[in-house]
Amino acid sequence: MEVILAKTAGFCFGVKRAVDLVYEKIEEQEKAFAATGTKKRIFTLGPIIHNETVVSELEDKGVCVLDEQPDGFYVQQRSPGGETERIRIPETELADCIIIIRSHGITKETFEKLQSTGAEIADATCPFVKKIHRIVKEESENGRQVVVIGDADHPEVQGIISYSKQAPIVIGNRESAEEMPPGNGTKIAIVSQTTYNYNKFQELVEILTKKAYDISCVNTICHATSERQQEARSIAQQVDCMIVIGGTHSSNSRKLFEICGRECENTYFIQTPGDLHLDLPKSVRSVGITAGASTPNNIIEEVQNHVRTIF
Repeated sequence: MEVILAKTAGFCFGVKRAVDLVYEKIEEQEKAFAATGTKKRIFTLGPIIHNETVVSELEDKGVCVLDEQPDGFYVQQRSPGGETERIRIPETELADCIIIIRSHGITKETFEKLQSTGAEIADATCPFVKKIHRIVKEESENGRQVVVIGDADHPEVQGIISYSKQAPIVIGNRESAEEMPPGNGTKIAIVSQTTYNYNKFQELVEILTKKAYDISCVNTICHATSERQQEARSIAQQVDCMIVIGGTHSSNSRKLFEICGRECENTYFIQTPGDLHLDLPKSVRSVGITAGASTPNNIIEEVQNHVRTIF
């Protein structure tokens, strides 16, 4: 049995940086407690990464996930009985807390709202995402209509569009690109969600180009994302079975699954080794493994070892 593990599988730079920051803050507050007997509560605004295992481990260390709603901030906590309860946190109580912004980034309005609480803000927004914020702000100030290629409901995209001076346009597929009216020289600035599929990005830009827009286009797909997708496609073309590891809400992991599924019929999406319930023919001689940017190395290693025992 041949098992091919993608070299690019696992944490990307931005995710590793965000997770490391959380652990730094945990250690910092443990030292503060040892010295003074007090410490600040630590929150992440939304799950720090789209990986339930990592989020659960952080919860065990006292890090809670803060959820922003129109009427304020809420946190989900486990009661002594093991049940999950949703509690509203008054903004006045956040002043003595640490709030960590995840690598996806947040909207301009939410950042300003956090600042007004007086909380200590630890910004783990990926530098590549921050770059898109700057591009969108500058291009919209220069009068260009901002067009974002990506998932309109994704937190990263919601953060990106908040920096546009005018109402931006979000395009997520070929149909929405084709529905754009003729450009007639209209100035537009195109950027992309960092985890978007590179080939689809090119396809949508080409559609808009044919509509005669005056285009300023910056490919803001993260290089690590492009490299990961290309390697996943290459491996999937070579093997009898392909396994993609990632969180159920991970956009980049889902895109890997989509890419691999087009190249290998036996492609499976799992979160942990416990999900490996594969019913495959004995003719399978090779298995490929890749993982999304929010998948820890220990889970990848466990899956790799488990695959070797079941085939």
